[in-house]
Amino acid sequence: MMKASRISAVGIVIAAVLWIASGHLLPRDSAEGQAAVRPGEAKQQPAFRVSVMNVAIEPHSPTLTLSGRTEADHKVNITARTGGTLTELRVKRGQHVEKDEVVAVLSDDARKAQVAQAEALVEQRRAELEAKRTLIQSGALPKLDMVNLESQFKAAEASLSAARAELDRSIVRAPWAGVITDVPAEVGGAAFSMAGKEIATLVALDPMLAVVEVSERKLAGVKAGEDAAVKLITGHTVNGRVRYVSKSASATTRTYRVEVEMSNPDGKIPDGITAEVVVSLKAVPSAKVPRSALTISSAGDIGVRVVDAQSKVQFVPVKIVEDMQDTMWLSGVPDGARVIVRGQDFVRDGQLVEAVDEPNATAAK
Repeated sequence: MMKASRISAVGIVIAAVLWIASGHLLPRDSAEGQAAVRPGEAKQQPAFRVSVMNVAIEPHSPTLTLSGRTEADHKVNITARTGGTLTELRVKRGQHVEKDEVVAVLSDDARKAQVAQAEALVEQRRAELEAKRTLIQSGALPKLDMVNLESQFKAAEASLSAARAELDRSIVRAPWAGVITDVPAEVGGAAFSMAGKEIATLVALDPMLAVVEVSERKLAGVKAGEDAAVKLITGHTVNGRVRYVSKSASATTRTYRVEVEMSNPDGKIPDGITAEVVVSLKAVPSAKVPRSALTISSAGDIGVRVVDAQSKVQFVPVKIVEDMQDTMWLSGVPDGARVIVRGQDFVRDGQLVEAVDEPNATAAK
């Protein structure tokens, strides 16, 4: 009898445990929900919520930023074009000179005497020609003498021009306006002839050039005449214009030389300092979206996901027009598209979603 009572007690305990567990394993609402679903129908899950922003297509001019240096438009070593010692040096390092200003003077070396002698010979030949012209015209002298006299007069004039040119070469002048950057010559420093020797270095600072090297992939976007901004290492920014784009690549770097011309009337931009050139390229129709909106398709294409009129997700491949760190300019996005800016990595193509406007989406403005 005691054994039967124990068996009954154990059975009651087991039944109570199963009854309590059934409340957790089979909730009432689940049972009721299953009863509400018709046979053959699956329960419909709520649509996934994503944040979207409307984008507009507009022309955008991407910029190309390149590092380079400033370079003087003209630089020349001024040398003596004739013999003689240096007797006067009228410039010093850092001095500004105008075109044709005297830089140095060489010793005379009898050049003035040669000019005087040539002038006297010209006057003599002119007098002889005028005195015999009347006799030749009257027939007292043969006409052939007239040809000889005119030839002698012209030869004398040529000798005078040569003597004057030689005298002028003893005065060394600046070929254009600029700044003297070096003066290696010294007055009385040597007794030898200065012919062909360097006297000073002249640099023209207006206009000034910013020179950069462009790779062959980016060369197509750089055109002569385009505007450019030059940021100097001194902190100043100067507007310029692309003046020259090389058609031949460097043999060592395989890059192309590009020159940007800048106005420098006061000479404040020095030669040879580091500069950053920002060139505006041709405008491209594109849309501005947050950088985080970019995603990658299963095929490995870069693009964005958009929500169509039926609230379904579509993948749109794009091309990057310009990367601006926080935002991107993209081509290939349809005008007025609703681009997913949050949740794009958690949905798939064709999925039905609930699209809500992103409150902080300011990239398209």
